[in-house]
Amino acid sequence: MKSFSFTRFKSIISNFHKAKVLVIGDLILDEFIWGKVSRISPEAPVPVVWVDSENFMPGGASNVANNIRSLGGEVHLAGVVGNDERGGVLCSLLKEKGIHCEGVFRDSSRPTTQKTRVIAHHQQVVRIDREKAAPLSSECLKQITGFIQQKLKSVDALVIEDYGKGVIVPALVKEAVRLAKKHGKIITVDPKENHFSYYRGVTTITPNHHEAASATGIEIKDDKSLVKAGKKLLHKLHCESALITLGENGMSLFAKGRPVFKIPTVAQEVFDVSGAGDTVISAYTLARAANGSATEAAYISNCAAGIVVGKVGVAVTSREELLERIKQEMNK
Repeated sequence: MKSFSFTRFKSIISNFHKAKVLVIGDLILDEFIWGKVSRISPEAPVPVVWVDSENFMPGGASNVANNIRSLGGEVHLAGVVGNDERGGVLCSLLKEKGIHCEGVFRDSSRPTTQKTRVIAHHQQVVRIDREKAAPLSSECLKQITGFIQQKLKSVDALVIEDYGKGVIVPALVKEAVRLAKKHGKIITVDPKENHFSYYRGVTTITPNHHEAASATGIEIKDDKSLVKAGKKLLHKLHCESALITLGENGMSLFAKGRPVFKIPTVAQEVFDVSGAGDTVISAYTLARAANGSATEAAYISNCAAGIVVGKVGVAVTSREELLERIKQEMNK
């Protein structure tokens, strides 16, 4: 990465606090139950977990908002929670973290989506999901669309975070993208693999290699097939760029009229990949909103992801951690 300047990265990251981002998508409450295993249950061949502690974290689109806020950006969140205790817990968490929640609406017809992970000795033992993944009611769709119409004028970027739980439907995406383009806003999408047809005309899409393979019908098994899939995504979606994440192989950025930009992983240790994609799109979007180029934003997001996969649970990073990691990588 010899062509990059640490001074330039520092300038971009120091401007994160000026960036305003609107995040729309599926809101999830992540519950973590931490404990130890010392024996197998006599009732079934499963471990018995002795619980030490429990905690809640924002998940899904709310984890993207949490990542953006942790990196210093101003973030407005739009989505739906149930009219239940879990929805109250999630909204309280978000407000404590300084996330604007005027666009989070309650729907008594659906529960708040919750993922419960049981973790023992730094290993996930089981995950329990509670959700109703049906499309939004017409009333909720109208409320969120109205909020987007009101808020888009005053932000720098729009993030569409699609976990396939019913919030990201074609009508909502079409209107959000139309308005964002009308006002000249950056539009980034963390996609759901069977929803790629929704995202035409966005600025950048950030699929992992499995999602990119599914969307293009191209099995990604080497550099040649990766390049073919990346170029097909650009053509199919008419987007400016596609950032394909490749796990332990880093990521590759495809942009119109530019050579493929490959970035090796910077992860020093990998404890948990939960939420790594959320960190990628958060850091990438903030960097673009802070006047970084697509390649600069990709490099920054790769470093941010390398930090969070070294932490257990759905984690975030800070500007200070990010700058330190970039400095380490550039001094290698």
